[in-house]
Amino acid sequence: MSPTEPVSADVALGDLGALLLDSGVSVTDVRGTLERARDAVTPDTELAFAVLPEHVFVSRPGVPRATTIAAGGGPGLTFRQTAHASLLARRLEAGRVTLDQVPAHIAHIRGLERRHPVLQTALGGALLSAGLAVLFRCPWWAVVLALLVGALVASIVLITERIRAAAAVIPFVASLISTLVVGVVADRLDFGAVPLFAVCAPVALLVPGALITNALLELTAADIVTGASRLVYGLIMLTFMAAGIFTGAAATGLRVDPHSAALVGETSLVTGHGGWEAVPPLAGSWIGVVVLAIGIGLSFGSGFRLTIATVIVMICTYAALMLLSPFTGSTVATGITAGLLFFAARVLERVTLAVPATVSFQPAFLLLVPGTVGLVALASFDAAALAAAPMIFISLCIGTKVGALLADLLRVTRPVSPSTATGSIRIIR
Repeated sequence: MSPTEPVSADVALGDLGALLLDSGVSVTDVRGTLERARDAVTPDTELAFAVLPEHVFVSRPGVPRATTIAAGGGPGLTFRQTAHASLLARRLEAGRVTLDQVPAHIAHIRGLERRHPVLQTALGGALLSAGLAVLFRCPWWAVVLALLVGALVASIVLITERIRAAAAVIPFVASLISTLVVGVVADRLDFGAVPLFAVCAPVALLVPGALITNALLELTAADIVTGASRLVYGLIMLTFMAAGIFTGAAATGLRVDPHSAALVGETSLVTGHGGWEAVPPLAGSWIGVVVLAIGIGLSFGSGFRLTIATVIVMICTYAALMLLSPFTGSTVATGITAGLLFFAARVLERVTLAVPATVSFQPAFLLLVPGTVGLVALASFDAAALAAAPMIFISLCIGTKVGALLADLLRVTRPVSPSTATGSIRIIR
């Protein structure tokens, strides 16, 4: 081992950790990934890692200063880039990529460009919003309005995402504008009380569901500082969004149907009126799930193949929730579904290089609704919804932890073949 190799390991592994942080991976999982990579590529080097939401610290015994690597700090990576980051980590753990190759791979991943980002983001926001409105059986007028307002909210996010100072106010501003539009249309057309998801669906793109769930996972793994800070930030975002909804509703006289707050598996069977005030048929909820999955793929830059995987994962998640909720209730069903889904995602990741667990599991957050539950609870001021939100969070966290534990215990793995693990990173489209 040359004298400069430990420093090279510090920087290479620190850069990999920063890449994973930008991919939305929890600090607990980032640290675990770096430790496994260290054991694989530098077993004789005693490296220690400390990971914060925006920094990776790499230290060695006897060296007074740690190597500090800052994460990007800008917009997060697309799902396609996240998939490549996960594949790079697995190849490094398998010893199929050397430390010298890591910087080039990271530069390649960060340089992957998204095709037509403006169009994809606007269309993705529109489909995501409309899919949620259909899934929760809003009237057809609300579905069409959610489609248009969802595109508007996505455009606002796209314009302001690179302005760091705007991050704190965008949840409030976007929710306010969305509610104003819905309120004015409902008033002009005299639709009366508006379903809650007609208001919440257009801003679902901003709901910090993954952030809050990562925070709970970090808290249960004793990463108290990062978990607590993420949780507080996520709750602040939800509060700002609820404040925007309240302000818009007060300005337009919008009345929200108090009985419209529901979870997946609890949607109403009422068919409503005729014409534009009719609700989609119950079987149409499956179409809503597909539209929602496609919207997520476009919004987060999945690419064609990963979008197909997202559709399959979302359909399976919805089916599990629908089957379990009548027997166990939504809270327990969320935990069981999360456990099964995360276990399947980890197993799928280990038997194929095509679908990393972070990419296959993350889209299901909008159906497991950790963040949407909180927003609905705050926006409705419904006592039952407010009480259910923390239990949903806890159930989701426990289910995910149990799924990860079972996957680790069973160790369903397949060796990575040199043809897929070496050389340049294969493009996932």
